[in-house]
Amino acid sequence: MAVTKDVLLGVGGGIAAYKLAFLASRLVQRGHRVRVAMTPRACEFVGPLTFEGLTGRKVILSSTQVDADGTAPHLEAAKAAAVYVVAPATADLLAKLAFGAADDPVSLLATTCRCPIVVCPAMNDAMWTSAVVQQNVATLCARGWQLLGPVKGHLAEGYDAIGRMVEPEAIAEAIGRVLGAARG
Repeated sequence: MAVTKDVLLGVGGGIAAYKLAFLASRLVQRGHRVRVAMTPRACEFVGPLTFEGLTGRKVILSSTQVDADGTAPHLEAAKAAAVYVVAPATADLLAKLAFGAADDPVSLLATTCRCPIVVCPAMNDAMWTSAVVQQNVATLCARGWQLLGPVKGHLAEGYDAIGRMVEPEAIAEAIGRVLGAARG
């Protein structure tokens, strides 16, 4: 029987944000406790109530948010997390993460989490191949963060190229590998 773990999902503001609802549901079905944090831009793509309905837990939407039990969720979730997944990681979000910005719940949690962090980029090919994005990715990888994707596929712009976020099942498999490595 699988051991229940706390999985933290940081949802960025890209069109692929809708895929994180499927991932959250899948993780809950597998017995994990899932907590979601969202950037303000992410809320423009998927509503927080979707994630609350799927996980049974309040979404972290602010650094000043206080849970019903009086705790600061961005601190408690960071302490409890066995893995933190940030997806879709847009060019803007990668820049914030690389430079340690903490002006939204997703980037703030990245500064407080001490667990493994998996980043799933999603953007168009021109952004992905730009020198500054690649420099930001190198910074995150140098910190030991795991990069998952992007892959070549159909982009929101209507053509096929590198930049598509990996599918939720691939993210779930990566989470399983990280949690398995944490056990042994």
